[in-house]
Amino acid sequence: MLPSLFIAHGSPMLAVENNSYTQYLSQLGSSMPKPDAVVLLSAHWTTGVQMVSDTQKYGTIHDFGGFPPALYQIQYPACGQHDVAQRVQRLLQDHGVPYQVDSQRGLDHGAWVILRLLYPSSDVPVVAMSVTPRSTPEDQYRVGKALGELRAHNILVIGSGGTVHNLAAVNFHDDERVDDWAVAFDDWLQAQLTEWDLDSLFNYRKMAPGVHMAVPPSRNEHFIPLFYAMGAADDSPAAQLLYRGYLYGNLSHTVWQFG
Repeated sequence: MLPSLFIAHGSPMLAVENNSYTQYLSQLGSSMPKPDAVVLLSAHWTTGVQMVSDTQKYGTIHDFGGFPPALYQIQYPACGQHDVAQRVQRLLQDHGVPYQVDSQRGLDHGAWVILRLLYPSSDVPVVAMSVTPRSTPEDQYRVGKALGELRAHNILVIGSGGTVHNLAAVNFHDDERVDDWAVAFDDWLQAQLTEWDLDSLFNYRKMAPGVHMAVPPSRNEHFIPLFYAMGAADDSPAAQLLYRGYLYGNLSHTVWQFG
C-alpha cells in the first residue's frame, strides 16, 4: 500500500533551481513505486466547498508574478483520469463530504512544481482537489480519511503546501540563517505528528509556538494540506519526516510521509 505525502512546494523558483531540496524530490519520485495516479490537494486552489477536478488534460497555470521569464515558459502537460475522479467522488459521497466537480481548471504551481520534480515525464495521471481554509482541521482530516482507500489501489495522495509559509517574513537575500520561531514551530509539529496527537494538532492555533508567524491568521491555506494527507493514512497512523530544510530565513521545505 502506498503512503500519503505532505510536500512543501516552496517558491516557484524550485522549478528552475538545482539545490538539495529539488534533488531530494527528484530522487523521491524515482525511488518510490510508481503510482497509477496522483490525487493532489494544493494550497493554491482554495474554495468554500470541496472541489474535484475531472478533466482529460490540464493546462499549466503560472499563478505568480515578478519571477524570471523562464518560469512562465514551463509547461507540465499532465492528463487527468476520469475513473479515479469518479472514485474520489464516490468516496466523498460515502463519507458525507459535499463537493463539486471542475472540468476546466489547470494545474497551479502548488501542483506542477512538485509533480514536475517527482515525475518529469508527466506520465502519471492527476486528479486535482482544492482545500477549504474555512473548514475545521477535523473536517479537513475527514476529507483525507475519505480518500484513504485510494492508497490500496496504487493511487498516491499528496497534500502540497508548506508548514511554515509567511511571505511577509521571508528574506530573499538570506539563505543561511533560519529564524528561531520557524524552527520552534516545526519542532513542535514534528513531536505531535510523530505521536499522532490529533487533539494537539487540531488545536495548533492555541498550542504551537510561533504559530502566528508560521501560519499567519487568515492565511492557513499552505498549512492545512497536512491534515488532508494525514487523514488519508488514518487506518495506519504513522508519520515519518523525510526531509526538512529552509530557504530565505524561514520558508520551509518539508516532506512528511504518512502510513
